Amino acid sequence: MKGLILSGGAGTRLRPITHTSAKQLVPIANKPILFYGIEAMAKAGIKEIGIITGDTGAEIRAAVGDGSEFGVKVTYIPQDAPSGLAHCVLIAHEFLGDDDFVMYLGDNMLQQGLTDFVTGFQSARAAGGASAPAAKILLCEVEDPRQFGVAEVDARGEVVRLIEKPSNPPSNLALVGVYLFDKTINTAVRSIAPSLRGELEITDAIQWLVDNNHRVTHEVLKGWWIDTGKKDPLLECNRLVLEVLSSRNDGVVDATSKIEGRVVIETGAIIENSRIRGPVVIGANSIVRDSYVGPYTSVGNNCTVHNSELEHSVLLDGSSISDINRMSDSLVGRNVVVKKSVRRPSALRLMLGDDSTVEVE
Repeated sequence: MKGLILSGGAGTRLRPITHTSAKQLVPIANKPILFYGIEAMAKAGIKEIGIITGDTGAEIRAAVGDGSEFGVKVTYIPQDAPSGLAHCVLIAHEFLGDDDFVMYLGDNMLQQGLTDFVTGFQSARAAGGASAPAAKILLCEVEDPRQFGVAEVDARGEVVRLIEKPSNPPSNLALVGVYLFDKTINTAVRSIAPSLRGELEITDAIQWLVDNNHRVTHEVLKGWWIDTGKKDPLLECNRLVLEVLSSRNDGVVDATSKIEGRVVIETGAIIENSRIRGPVVIGANSIVRDSYVGPYTSVGNNCTVHNSELEHSVLLDGSSISDINRMSDSLVGRNVVVKKSVRRPSALRLMLGDDSTVEVE
């Protein structure tokens, strides 16, 4: 079985962070979101992974490399424009061949791994003969299914219909963005027409399988699932991952500092006269001085936090926070400087890029 990870897309909901960076490389607990998907595939025994890339392809390739760091072999498949998930399958045919594969959205985060999902599909196909499933989709129970693609499932657990953002949902089972396919999907993606928004939709391709008497089964997700495409869900995902953090100190903590709870301090990090209350991760070569870093905060590499208080926030690499009384629920990009002004007359002085959001007291 092969893997296909979709890492194109502009990441408009995370701007301005994604004006200069791939959304799949925004870190959760100081590790790029994309890496979690690659690691989950590797743990499930998948050794060949194709990554669909868009405008940020060079950055994705620089971060992932040839995949050897993860114990896999990576093939990059450029997509000229975001033309739909089924289009990704279409352009990946040379890589996929006739092999079964798992398709995974690169900005998704799942609490459960892929191992049981993959092995269950493989076992059903090996034992099923002519009735073997052609596809299996991962579903999640949601409170308001009108916001999602929704699956209708019969009493046998077979998927009979997929509906995109229905006004009258037939179930509360939303598509998560993890799919298993056999080679039949290659015919399906060539048999459907673009949707009203001009894209080849994977839901239409799966519906084609159902309509042409191919079995589509499902599994209901165990644990949480988060689409990290917006700030608040990303911060929530960071919180959930930090909840299971195992403490480790590879840095330097002076005698006047206090470390409480689950805290990871990476190599080269320095904590001086500060209180760190976990779960928190402090990245390599970062400096926290005369400050309080509270729960559910990820401080990236080469950051500086001085005479400030922050919690429930994510700081990307190279950021500097100085003389800030309180910062919470924040996502700070790479090499950003946040500091208190000492100029008079006092005023709020900002330089902001497109799509920025600032909240002030």
